[in-house]
Amino acid sequence: MAVRAIRGAIQVRDGSAAALYEAVPKLLSEVFSANDLSFSDGISVLLTATPDLTADFPAAAARSLPVGDLPLICAVEIDVPGALPRVVRVLVHVETSKNRSEIHHVYLDGAEALRKDLAQ
Repeated sequence: MAVRAIRGAIQVRDGSAAALYEAVPKLLSEVFSANDLSFSDGISVLLTATPDLTADFPAAAARSLPVGDLPLICAVEIDVPGALPRVVRVLVHVETSKNRSEIHHVYLDGAEALRKDLAQ
């Protein structure tokens, strides 16, 4: 088994807590699904939010999934002028037998613009 990091991001439809609770589970579910992983394969999840998302913590929204004791932590993304608004990014660390080239990074709902080279 190797430790691998998986990137992902989603643009949230608005700044409400309801929108976060819709977007974050969607993103994390897709990250794990696209890589044929279960939450028990996870080591840790770093979630960042753009400064315009303040209604709730993305980690609180992630806990609506059956993540168990998977460590989650949030941070604020750098406030760069002209940056894509309302974005939650993730960096997921997992144990897997996949090679780095087999990892699928996930960008959804407008966040594909952030990393066209990685978006599926």
